[in-house]
Amino acid sequence: MAKVTSLEFSKTVYFSSLICDYLAEKPGLKAFYNRFPDIESFKSQIEEKQKFFTDDARQTLVCSLNKQYKGVKASEASLKNITLLEEATTFTITTGHQLNLFTGPLYFLYKIVSTINLAKQLKKHYPEFNFVPIYWMATEDHDFDEINYFNYSGKKVQWNRAHGGAVGELSTRGLEEVYNVVESEFGQSKNAQELKELFNNAYLNHQDLTSATRYLANELFKDYGLVIVDGNDSDLKRLFIPYAEEELLHQTAFKKVSETNEKLSNGYNIQVNPREINLFYLDEGLRERIVFEEGVYKVNNTKIVFSKSEILGHLYEVPERFSPNVIMRPLYQEVILPNLCYIGGGGELAYWFQLKGFFKAIDVPFPILLLRNSVLIQTESQTKKLKNLNISNEDIFLKRDAFINKKVREISNINIDFSEQKNHLLIQFEELRNLAKQTDKSFLGAVEAQEKKQLKGLDRLEKRLLKAQKRKLSDQVQRMTDIQNELFPNGSLQERNTNFSEFYLEYGKQLIPELIARLQPLQQEFLVLTM
Repeated sequence: MAKVTSLEFSKTVYFSSLICDYLAEKPGLKAFYNRFPDIESFKSQIEEKQKFFTDDARQTLVCSLNKQYKGVKASEASLKNITLLEEATTFTITTGHQLNLFTGPLYFLYKIVSTINLAKQLKKHYPEFNFVPIYWMATEDHDFDEINYFNYSGKKVQWNRAHGGAVGELSTRGLEEVYNVVESEFGQSKNAQELKELFNNAYLNHQDLTSATRYLANELFKDYGLVIVDGNDSDLKRLFIPYAEEELLHQTAFKKVSETNEKLSNGYNIQVNPREINLFYLDEGLRERIVFEEGVYKVNNTKIVFSKSEILGHLYEVPERFSPNVIMRPLYQEVILPNLCYIGGGGELAYWFQLKGFFKAIDVPFPILLLRNSVLIQTESQTKKLKNLNISNEDIFLKRDAFINKKVREISNINIDFSEQKNHLLIQFEELRNLAKQTDKSFLGAVEAQEKKQLKGLDRLEKRLLKAQKRKLSDQVQRMTDIQNELFPNGSLQERNTNFSEFYLEYGKQLIPELIARLQPLQQEFLVLTM
């Protein structure tokens, strides 16, 4: 059993002011989201979504999912959840992620576990309704370089191949070479054999990246009723036709998101900027922007051109050719799913905050936004090291220089904090300023210049003394640096860098049930698990 401790996201220094302010429910952000993610908020969200989502949309969704699940060895729990989606009392909790090779970074697991656990928690609180956890595969993305690798033990395991178009349609040819690397790196333990079999079955026994990723996610989470959705589906795209037509003719997203960005940018960084048309044209080996120029619609970097009537006719005939970009994809998701809540990382939620005004303008309910669980996994040995070095949870999350400086000050037998001397100096110079004002005001500039010079001198002395102490305490500094490097590879959060395979090799099939047991999505704190 894992031991759990936690700390506030704002104390980790890895989350933006936007996310920290959202979690603190700062009033200035209220206009950019619908409802805050607490258990009571879901009652009103259910009522709002019930009015919007039609029985016809449910039938289309269930029919599409049944087609997508043909040939998939789904669990009874997942198949039951698909059937439940026909009922007006069933809603979804959704997360989405790229088709990263072998799940990519650890937070792939945390997103899905957060989604599963929130669905379970809502069922307990609202037993008259059903809640289905959804993993939305980003099959239409075309950023292959973002997904063609995973990190293992400090090494980059990479899939090299030519690419173009939607990544979900990419053939898995060439992944035999990656498997050979996996086989040599993972070793021969029982857990290693399970991992190698999982990789082999997913990538060498499936023809494209979509089916490989569906197999992988299903194998990891099928016992928990996870339902996997591929949005690159002609029937589901047909539900989206009115919104794609609106985008082509009126560019509402551009107008409304631009208005929101202007307001949001007063205090926060903008994550994405809208285009005048936020749709791509999708075909075999092709995913390019649709642009409106010189009175016609063009597919960027091609010779494909449509008049207004031609592109609308094409949309109604083959809606699957029209692919939403980062601005439109959230809308597509909310149109085709009876969704209540989207669970994502800080970067994802940042661009969702830009969309509230757009959703309102086209009368689509805006979902509750929930920051996914974040986790730092420590071994028992690492936890003991941290305790012996007197390093707290707050300490270990500090950036490298701040971490070392703080710990050196703590363990030094001399005081390396010149704050008292600086305060004394400031008092002295305040007296000199008063004296100058009473005698000759022309001396004020000289007094202030001397003050700055002496404060800088104290800063330099403090840094030199700290540097000298680091040399003197080099063994302890090295041990502290080593443990932080282990837990924060490449100076980043473990969950954004490390692949789940490193922990599966250690903990095997216990890993995911342990995460399911420990992660509480509405707790909204960063968890530290000692396994």
